[in-house]
Amino acid sequence: MKIAQITPLYEAVPPKLYGGTERVVAWLSDALVDAGHDVTLFASADAQTRATLVPVRDQAIRLDPALLKSDLAAHMAMLHEVRRRMDEFDVLHFHVDMIHFPFFEDCAERTLTTLHGRLDLKDLPGVYRRWHQFPLASISLDQRKPLRTANWIGCVHHGLPRDLCRFNDAPDGDYLAFLGRISPEKRVDRAIAIARRVGMPLKIAAKIDPGDKAYFEREIEPLLQGGDVEYIGEINDRQKPAFLGNARALLFPIDWPEPFGIVMIEAMACGTPVVAWHRGSVPEVLEDGVTGRIVDNEDDAVKAVHDVLAYDRRAVRAVFERRFTDEAMASRYLDLYAQLVRAREPDLGLRLA
Repeated sequence: MKIAQITPLYEAVPPKLYGGTERVVAWLSDALVDAGHDVTLFASADAQTRATLVPVRDQAIRLDPALLKSDLAAHMAMLHEVRRRMDEFDVLHFHVDMIHFPFFEDCAERTLTTLHGRLDLKDLPGVYRRWHQFPLASISLDQRKPLRTANWIGCVHHGLPRDLCRFNDAPDGDYLAFLGRISPEKRVDRAIAIARRVGMPLKIAAKIDPGDKAYFEREIEPLLQGGDVEYIGEINDRQKPAFLGNARALLFPIDWPEPFGIVMIEAMACGTPVVAWHRGSVPEVLEDGVTGRIVDNEDDAVKAVHDVLAYDRRAVRAVFERRFTDEAMASRYLDLYAQLVRAREPDLGLRLA
């Protein structure tokens, strides 16, 4: 099958540091190539991919040192190139929210749009009613709740390469981990409180966006005093296996409807159990009592940390292998691509092999 992957241009593919959507697109593109499909990736020129790369910008927007730049202009230029070449592909798989809808509304049946972000935002319901013809994929069932009547054709949980985060059955660290972004909804303050009540050190590997800098300085930085909490900043994919694999548990104390939470499956790949709040997609990702514990308050989280320290890390890894590899993700997307092609052109069935 000939498949176009259209990614946001904010981060490299995959991101050099923090970043979710572009990372998933990188994993998916490579897995589809490995499965024998003809994949073309529309992305910035710094992408690292086994797909055929169409560079539509010289570098990812976040890495561009230019002070004045237009993300809208960059994405419009990319969409123009996709539109120009769309007849080359069986499916156009968009990962850019809804920005492409006005440009492709006359051929929506050729597209699949995966929505990667939160959907409980003002103005979104009107967009998905106006362009209801676009087939949509969610990254969790919980993500759909604000837009239950949108044109959902499937749900595909994220997956990552099975050898990206190495399994570690004998962690040599005696610490808890927090990995992600420092912002009010991620609740690193909860993680700090839990670790201190448990009596274990906490290591924090996290990005601070410019918009969250004041929050960090006001609310979080004062909590870092003392030797039991270490803030190490952003880390890349090469550093994650050691950081997560040597942790006794990952704390995921979110306070928002997280659509997926890649860090949970990265930890599971290492065999590291997760203690997470009952929000968003968490109940879909974690198997309570096997890969971690799902909690509703700080007291329960403290008890849960003590529980998961005794978990079988091989069982945690086994769930990852069964549910959250890039091969599993690619297989589920291929089912959706085939569904779209069959509905549009039944005579092209032989091209799907």
